[in-house]
Amino acid sequence: MLPHKITQYLHNIFRKNETNLHILNYLFWECTQRCNLHCLHCGSDCIADAKTPDMPFEDFLQAILPLKDAYEPDSITVAITGGEPLLRKDLPQCGKTLRKHGFRWGIVTNGYAYNAEIHAKLLSAGMGAVTLSLDGFEESHNWLRANQNSFSHAVKALDLITSSDRLFYDVVTCVHQRNIRELESFKEFLISKHVKAWRLFTIAPIGRAAARSELRLTTEDLHFLMDFIAKARADKRIDTKFSCEAYVGNYETKVRDCYFFCRAGINIASVLIDGSISACPNINRHFVQGNIYRDAFLDVWHKRFEVMRNREWTKTGICSACKKHKYCNGGAMHLWNEQQDGIMLCINKELSAGKT
Repeated sequence: MLPHKITQYLHNIFRKNETNLHILNYLFWECTQRCNLHCLHCGSDCIADAKTPDMPFEDFLQAILPLKDAYEPDSITVAITGGEPLLRKDLPQCGKTLRKHGFRWGIVTNGYAYNAEIHAKLLSAGMGAVTLSLDGFEESHNWLRANQNSFSHAVKALDLITSSDRLFYDVVTCVHQRNIRELESFKEFLISKHVKAWRLFTIAPIGRAAARSELRLTTEDLHFLMDFIAKARADKRIDTKFSCEAYVGNYETKVRDCYFFCRAGINIASVLIDGSISACPNINRHFVQGNIYRDAFLDVWHKRFEVMRNREWTKTGICSACKKHKYCNGGAMHLWNEQQDGIMLCINKELSAGKT
C-alpha cells in the first residue's frame, strides 16, 4: 500500500483533472417543495402546502434534452427529490419519459407514501435507484421526522425496495445525539432487512436544524461515529460509508472508499423548484449559477460554476491558515453561506480537538 501522503497527492491530481473536465453525471431535480412530513432537521423547510408550485415536468425536460447531444444520456442519472417527490401524481410518467430519452433516474424519498402500488408503477416506468431515509429505530426516527407513523411507513417501503433485484438502493441515516448509541443494533436491523448500502450523515445547522442544538454531535460523538463506520466497513456485511459532507483527517479512507471530494458543480448539478441551476440542492441559494427559464442549461454548466471549481476563495476564516486546505479544498459547499466569510463548521477541526 502506498504511503498516505503519496495517495493524497495522487488524489489531488485526480481531483484537479476531474474539475477541469467537469463531466456531468448526476443531476438533481427538485420537482416539488411539498412534503408529507415536518422533519426537525429539514434544510429546505418544506411544508405540505408549499408557496412555490411544482415545476412542470415539460419545463425540466426541455431544459435537459440538449444533454443528449453532449453526453451519452444513460451516463447521467436524474435524482428526483423535493420536498417529497412521491407527492407528485405524475411521477411515474415523468420517470417513464426520462427513460424514453435515455436518462437513468431514481428518487430520494422519506418512504411515507411508498406503497406496493407506487412501487410497481415506478419500476414499470424504469426507475433504477432509490435513496430511502431511515434515521434509527422507531422512537429516534419518529422524533426526528415529527410523525409517530413515519418509521412503520419507511420500513414497509424498505421491504418493497429490497424485494426488487434490479434496483440500486441505499439507506441514509442522519446521526444525532438521540440515535448515535443505537447505530450498532440498527446496523444489524438493516442487515436483517437485506440492505446492502448505508450512508451516514451528520446534521448541518441549516434550515430548521439551525435552532436545535441536540442535532449536533459533540466531539466525543464524532469520534464514536467515525470509529463505528470504520469498524462496520471492516465487517463488510453492509457497505457502510460516511457521507461526502466533510474531510475527516486521519479517518479518511477508513470511513469511505476514497478521499473526500466535494463534487458539487464538478460532476453534480441541480435544477431547483423555481428553475434555478445550482449544484447539490442543499447548497445555499446564493450560489445559484443561472435559471432554465432564461439560460441554456449546458451553457451554464460549461461556462459558470467557477465558484465551485476554483475554491481558492475558501481560504478565509478558520480555513485561511489551515494546513489541511490542500486536502479538503474548503470542505463541502453546503457548509458555506452567502457571506463566504468562513465555513459554518469544520468536522476535521472538531475531530482534531479530541483524540487522534
